[in-house]
Formats: sequence, C-alpha cells, structure tokens
Amino acid sequence: MNTKAEIGQKGELIARRHLQEKGYILLEENWRFKKAEIDIICKKEALLIFVEVKTKSYDFYGKPEESLNQLQEARIMDAAQRYMEEIGHNWEIRFDIISIILDKSLKLSKIEHFEDAFFY
Repeated sequence: MNTKAEIGQKGELIARRHLQEKGYILLEENWRFKKAEIDIICKKEALLIFVEVKTKSYDFYGKPEESLNQLQEARIMDAAQRYMEEIGHNWEIRFDIISIILDKSLKLSKIEHFEDAFFY
C-alpha cells in the first residue's frame, strides 16, 4: 500500500515533468514560509507562477483540485508574497493547480493543469 507521502511525491515529480515539457522554467520546489509550502515555483516568459500540486490515487470522494481550501489558498498567497519580496519581483504572477490521479501502481492515470486557478 502506498502512503500519502509517496503519492504526493510521485504527483509532484509528474507535475514538474509536465511543466518542463510545456516550456516552464522551474525555480523552486517545496518552498516554505511559516506554515505554507508552495509545491512548485516556475516561470514562463515574464510570468512568475506558483503551482499547487494535488494528487490522489482515486477520485471517488472528489477530484484532487477540489481538496484545496480557502485557508490553504491564503497561506500559499502569503508565501508567494514573501517569495516575491525576497527576489524583488514586481511583474505579473499566476496561481495554478495541477491535479493528478494515479493508479494503484503509482502510474499516471489523469493530469489536468488549471491556470489562474485562484487569484491574488
């Protein structure tokens, strides 16, 4: 049986590959500030993008992207603000969600990339 941590790690690996294949440049992984963690920080052209990866091994009780709540969004936005301050960023940003469903052997079953999933 796969643990929640193993499922999450596999999902983040798949998400990173997905972003790289689409031409995104990865800047940070699992960037932390206080109680928040931003799974992936990347850029595409002049756009800075904060990505939350949600992975499940089934969607019987709801899709992975539906598990992001308002508190988590607020923490991600707070951490994003801190990251922007640290790097002196003052141009456009975006918050995305990558939703992943894995099969029992941790192989990709479905991936969806939601751009502008929530707003700052």
